[in-house]
Amino acid sequence: MHAIARRTLLPFLALAVTVACSKAEAPPSPSPYALPPATTMATALKVTDVDLGRAIDAEKKISDKTDSFKPADTIYVSVTTDGTSPGATLAAHWTYKEGQLVKHDEAPIAPTGKAVTEFHIVKPGGFPVGDYKVDILLNGTFAGSKSFKVGK
Repeated sequence: MHAIARRTLLPFLALAVTVACSKAEAPPSPSPYALPPATTMATALKVTDVDLGRAIDAEKKISDKTDSFKPADTIYVSVTTDGTSPGATLAAHWTYKEGQLVKHDEAPIAPTGKAVTEFHIVKPGGFPVGDYKVDILLNGTFAGSKSFKVGK
């Protein structure tokens, strides 16, 4: 009876040892044609800085920062974003005194890291003296603002 049990169990035992040994093998080496693992993940797009001034440089950053302007000045706002997006909308909503609309600008952006977008306003006859504000919106959501004055 022992001989029958051995003959019946021996094939199953050999199969179990083969399966166990094959699982203990080292993992296969990566294919030379495989894509490298992603090292950076897409990050959420956000506004990180809003600056005002009279002039911008070649990188669209404010080169003459101020929050006090003359009526004939061109007024620039520089908006820095960080993150990635295949398509987003950045907007500047310029208002005078208690919310009187001066101008609303929108710019489509598709950044892949830090990016700077510029908006500006100018009025040929000059801006009225008073308090102004520019609100920045990212995809229609408030993302920051700057208040400024126009004086004589």
